[in-house]
Amino acid sequence: MRRHPILLAFVILIIMTMVFSALVFGVSALTGKRKSLLPAERVAAIVLEGVITDGRETIEACKEAARDDSVRAVVLRIDSPGGAVAPSQEIYEAVRELRKKKKAVASIGSVGASGGYLVACGAERIVANPGSITGSISTVMHLVNAQELMHKIGVKSSVIKSGKYKDIGSPAREMTPEERALLQGVIDDMNEYFLEIIVRERKMSVEKVKAIADGRIFSGRQAKQAGLVDELGDFNHAVQLAGKLAGMKENPEVVYTTKKKSFWDVLFQSGLSALRAEWQRQDTAPAGAYHLYE
Repeated sequence: MRRHPILLAFVILIIMTMVFSALVFGVSALTGKRKSLLPAERVAAIVLEGVITDGRETIEACKEAARDDSVRAVVLRIDSPGGAVAPSQEIYEAVRELRKKKKAVASIGSVGASGGYLVACGAERIVANPGSITGSISTVMHLVNAQELMHKIGVKSSVIKSGKYKDIGSPAREMTPEERALLQGVIDDMNEYFLEIIVRERKMSVEKVKAIADGRIFSGRQAKQAGLVDELGDFNHAVQLAGKLAGMKENPEVVYTTKKKSFWDVLFQSGLSALRAEWQRQDTAPAGAYHLYE
């Protein structure tokens, strides 16, 4: 090495780089922030697909994007007909929180309706394809009445309850008018909150929102005319818009946020794939209220 000072300097430089990188990532592990040696010119893509039943993975992706110093903007790619009310609201709130630190744009793919559209409202701008399906601003609750079927096959139901409404919605009997009015009040209140979000985020009047909040769907072009989306375009257009809002150069690097899964996660999920596919073929859904396009 003494005979080759250039080679020695090169080796020392490599070692110093490795030590510096180790320190950077060590600090990031302790602080919970990801650091990058590259310029902060990336757009993170968070994908939300399918019926919304649990918002934890998407919420964690939003938090990760907020912590990542190499990410300056986020595109939330939505291909969802909506889903359960509470998870849709939670994801919307997470996107709004993310918006405090990063520029956020929602990109609606094939469908971004009902709860999917609610989530999109959390972003700074909404982009949809001309042929995207969106809207379906409404809330629904499905209940089954199997009383006549049970009578035909000789099945009887006995209920012991401590509260008047404890078995409300029971499939073993007809719902009373009082019970229907109570559930209607719950659905109306949930829907009212949905409308309040649209009024606030889309800067629309209450009257205008209520006029179209009857469950109807819109194409992307119709949604733009109604003021529900800002621009027409595909995912790449949304990426360029997000980069522009963040003051980035053209064609920013796109990084997809994915949840790190252990071997056991993969094994468990593969074991449930057949059950999940069978469940999705069923017409029934867990009891509860939904922001869902059907």
